[in-house]
Amino acid sequence: MSDHAFATRAIHAGQAADPTTGAIIPPIYQSSTHVQDGIGGFREGYEYNRAGNPTRSSLETQLAALEGGVRALSFASGLAAEDALLRGILKPGDHVLLGNDVYGGTYRLLTRVLAPWGVETTTVELSDVDLLRAAIRPETKIVWLETPSNPLLKIVDIAVITELAHAAGAIVVVDNTFASPALQQPLALGADLVVHSTTKYLGGHSDVLGGAVVFGDDRYVEQVKFQQFAVGAVSAPMDAWLTTRGIKTLALRMRQHSENAQAIAEWAAARPEFSQVYFPGLASHPGHEIAAAQMSGFGGMLSFGLAAGTDAARAFAESTSVFQLAESLGGVESLIGYPSDMTHASVRGTELAVPENVVRLSVGIEDLGDLIADLDEALARVRRVREQ
Repeated sequence: MSDHAFATRAIHAGQAADPTTGAIIPPIYQSSTHVQDGIGGFREGYEYNRAGNPTRSSLETQLAALEGGVRALSFASGLAAEDALLRGILKPGDHVLLGNDVYGGTYRLLTRVLAPWGVETTTVELSDVDLLRAAIRPETKIVWLETPSNPLLKIVDIAVITELAHAAGAIVVVDNTFASPALQQPLALGADLVVHSTTKYLGGHSDVLGGAVVFGDDRYVEQVKFQQFAVGAVSAPMDAWLTTRGIKTLALRMRQHSENAQAIAEWAAARPEFSQVYFPGLASHPGHEIAAAQMSGFGGMLSFGLAAGTDAARAFAESTSVFQLAESLGGVESLIGYPSDMTHASVRGTELAVPENVVRLSVGIEDLGDLIADLDEALARVRRVREQ
């Protein structure tokens, strides 16, 4: 499928019709084990569900095709994928260089789970090449990027950082969850591996939990696959099938997510209630030009800083109705969250702490007029409360 366009790959990669019945949708292989033709005689290599499952294999083929990778592995969650990747590649004494605005769960995994094992982590402003260069050590094994980042939508130049990291002997991992492969292709820009929370835009319907690692080459496939098999955090057949189903509309959904988010960002930028709008599609965003060069769209995520401060931000997050207060992102429905106490509570009190006046939006694909009216009414509610 490599010679086909993205939307075609999303629908057809790994999705051959069932050879027995002709069913156009491959079946869900809801089986924990597979009959062997004699001891060790595996049919198509399948032995036990933790080691492999045909439905999961279909999803992995699809994921690799979307990111332009040689292989993909599907996991029970995004953090399970990150954990297998990190433990498969790192050893005690290795160092990870991490952006200073990342998902709190990634930071927690590195600093509270892997740190006692002997892995060191440094956070740095990755958009500053001089700071990055100074932070790389001889023992730096991985430079880990989120672009756009979570939740402040920082943008870093994947190609520039990859060149610098490779020159220092480090590999580059890109968390592509916010952009999705529909909008950004990190492997084509030189990155070595891509990770996803497939729960988000890839699944797209808030009905499945999952994660993935996609490999630019085969150097680390066996190490990470061993971790997947030995530890067992694999995606279940139904979860894999739901993710595959969601991916088939990814190209269409990302266009609408991006269009709605752009309009809301422009609306917010003109409102005095917001001291800052974090969205790379705005020309005022410091990473706008880089995002325009390495992404085909700016995505559906944006954050606001409330000019009136912490209490106003909390009240605003609790005052919407179409935007529903919940963690997660990337579904067809719009969500609003207060990162400091929700998605990023684990980094509160650290250098990665999110400003307490910030709210984060995952802009869905509902009617744009309804979304803006909902946000406008939320501002009015907050204003009424403050005036009482």
